[in-house]
Amino acid sequence: MTHSDFSAMPGHLIRRAHQIAVAQFMEATRAHDVTPLQYALLAALAQSPDDVDQVTLAQRAALDTSTAASTLDRMEAKGWIERSIDPEDRRRRVLHITRAGSGFFKRISGDVAGAQESILAPLSKTERETLCALLQKMNSAA
Repeated sequence: MTHSDFSAMPGHLIRRAHQIAVAQFMEATRAHDVTPLQYALLAALAQSPDDVDQVTLAQRAALDTSTAASTLDRMEAKGWIERSIDPEDRRRRVLHITRAGSGFFKRISGDVAGAQESILAPLSKTERETLCALLQKMNSAA
């Protein structure tokens, strides 16, 4: 690959797509004071049938545990989640979404869906499905 092919390099294209996706997310959620990482953790927690530990939640949201822990600190301060120590394993921190967190998640989900639509707007339905399938394949291989 020559230097003139820079715009066709997968890493560059993925990085640029990420920048666009984050910008679309931030624009759609500006009034809600939420970051993409907070939303990812809130979504993973909202979709958990039972309380879940921090390590498992971080894995579900594809975050390292230290990033997840600091993000969860901010979410706890906002009243969206509660953490407690598992009485059966005191090393384990159990999380659950609060009523306020659940309500917030429901309110913001429409805005996030709008951001997702904006991100994918240039693509046809088939292209969207193909892109998501390919991204899932890349992520599962990592």
